[in-house]
Amino acid sequence: MNTATTVPAAHTGALAGVRIIEMGQLIAGPFCGKTLGDFGAEVIKIEAPGSGDPLRNWRLLQDGTSVWWQVQSRNKRSIALDLRSAEGQEIARKLIGEADVLIENFRPGTLEGWGLGWDDLRERNPGLVMLRISGYGQTGPYRDLPGFGVIGEAMGGLRHLTGEPGRVPVRVGVSIGDTLAALHGAIGVLTALYHRKVNGGQGQVIDVALHEAVFNVMESLIPEYSAFGAVRDAAGSALPGIAPSNAYACTDGYVLVAGNGDSIFRRLMDTIGRPDLASAPDLQSNAGRVARVQELDAAIGDWTRTRPMAEVLAVLGAAKVPAGKVYTAKDIHEDPHYRARDMILAQQTRDGHTVDVPGIVPKLSGTPGSIRSSAPRLGDDTDAVLREAGLTDTQIAVLREKGIVA
Repeated sequence: MNTATTVPAAHTGALAGVRIIEMGQLIAGPFCGKTLGDFGAEVIKIEAPGSGDPLRNWRLLQDGTSVWWQVQSRNKRSIALDLRSAEGQEIARKLIGEADVLIENFRPGTLEGWGLGWDDLRERNPGLVMLRISGYGQTGPYRDLPGFGVIGEAMGGLRHLTGEPGRVPVRVGVSIGDTLAALHGAIGVLTALYHRKVNGGQGQVIDVALHEAVFNVMESLIPEYSAFGAVRDAAGSALPGIAPSNAYACTDGYVLVAGNGDSIFRRLMDTIGRPDLASAPDLQSNAGRVARVQELDAAIGDWTRTRPMAEVLAVLGAAKVPAGKVYTAKDIHEDPHYRARDMILAQQTRDGHTVDVPGIVPKLSGTPGSIRSSAPRLGDDTDAVLREAGLTDTQIAVLREKGIVA
């Protein structure tokens, strides 16, 4: 079993020396912080005293803490700070004043109400890069509406395409809207840091809306409507307009087969015993195959239906036809390819458990990411972070007595 790399907390990774203050909670902002932290950035997460990030209590818990938390908050330090208090806001200003990046995913206007808006922060720290993730962005008629990832998926056009034709649109199974926003945010942060480096040290705001992050990956959805008035609809497991590519039943489950390349299609048809389709003149290009997609799907399904998945995958693999089974968590956990590429790592929690977690993506040859520290308990690093900010033990004790820090 591969074990998560444990290395000193400072001066490792491509982003070593970059200090990030992470505000906000749950998924979008924290996933961005986690992504940057994996590559060496120092991430200081500000949480509310007493409750902390709600993700600590989401889904399955181990000794009262979500195992999801162990992934989302590795390589971070936790400071419990009451941002609704004037003293807490002043401490936040001090921390942000010494940071390179601020990540926040509150509803627009929240930070301004605390005196922590962009105009206030850049006056103290002109080089600050501020990532703001919200449901609808910082401008526009919807900016003040509450927005979660699922709403972003719906508005971005994704939810209309998920599921079987004519049935209720379904969730894709993970918080894809939040994650897409986080990844767009990470791209924005890295771009802004590079610009700051080569253009005089000035920071800027990165405005990421959940629905826009989803919309950005919707391929030809709008051009098709603009050019032809075509509204793409749900297509189940098929790949609309590209054939053959679908899920096909075997005796013990489903396999996905992507036979939509011209030469791949011919190899696929020969492999399943349909040379007539392999050589048909009208099937030598995608347009002709799309016109006969139901016939092609039926031919492939007739061949897979009488065979187990292992046989189907072995035969198609030998013919160099892309195919794969639909993996469960158990399949991923036991797969040797995942293990060989360090995509399943054993991580030690601060409560003394060992839990397997996803590895680090992408893989850099010279400065690979690493897990330098496990996810913190609430306020684990409050005293240390405040001391680094110049507060004395007496001042910290007074703040704790007031409930401003914990």
